[in-house]
Amino acid sequence: MRGQDASFLERYGPWALVLGASNGVGAAYAAEVARRGVNVVLVSRRQAVLDEIARSISEETGVESRSVAIDLAGTDAFDNVVRATKGLEIGTLMYCAGADPNFRHFLDSSIEFSLGLIHRNCVVPTQLCHNFAPAMVERGRGAIVLVGSAAGLHGGPNMTAYGGTKAFDIVFGEALWSEVHDKGVDVLNLVIGATDTPAFRQLLFDQGITSDPSQPAPVAGVTSPEETAAEAIANLANGPTWVVGERVRERLTAFQQMSRNDVVRLLIDNVGGTMQRARSGESS
Repeated sequence: MRGQDASFLERYGPWALVLGASNGVGAAYAAEVARRGVNVVLVSRRQAVLDEIARSISEETGVESRSVAIDLAGTDAFDNVVRATKGLEIGTLMYCAGADPNFRHFLDSSIEFSLGLIHRNCVVPTQLCHNFAPAMVERGRGAIVLVGSAAGLHGGPNMTAYGGTKAFDIVFGEALWSEVHDKGVDVLNLVIGATDTPAFRQLLFDQGITSDPSQPAPVAGVTSPEETAAEAIANLANGPTWVVGERVRERLTAFQQMSRNDVVRLLIDNVGGTMQRARSGESS
């Protein structure tokens, strides 16, 4: 088993359950824990994509990997995850699902769409934490990683329901940390900004900012999934919350000097700033 980290495996293994693992941060995190000797269960909607990622991880690291296609927006998502992991000792729960692909005003989206975000981003992770955390507490070890967003820290346009769900995740994760961290279970809210994922690239394309969502060059001014996963691994024990990326940390530090009302007003003017930097990066 190449790259095995005995202390990491002992604390966070033998299995990691990674939800939202078909690309981006979830796939990168699964690869990172596998390199440290932890077996992985990969969950997302697309079976063929998951199968290829699982095969690649096993070939590179020698760990066991399983892929399970589950729609986390479905009302049966929790039951399906529990069935898929029956008999496995889950030492790490990593929830990285729930991006908003629309980026439009709340009233321009259907209520069904917003309720789907709430179910996927709030209800399902709550169910999963309640199911898997007790065994971690009993063993006195384990980790729960909830991938949140800077959109959950302040309200901004085009992210009304999405930002609200991520605000829930942050407070939920911080409160859960306060209850279980002294019992040996690390809980980490991973607050990310713009990240060079397929979903973000598609958003840039849909907004007319890039001409090709599959361009090989990195998107300018944003963090890569690999960098995000590395920061998560390095800070598992530094919860309850970790903000990813120097640019995002600097911006949030500046926001701390402002009232919440002023931050919201600023976001109305600047919410497209990251995408405009991406436009400049493409043309340079």
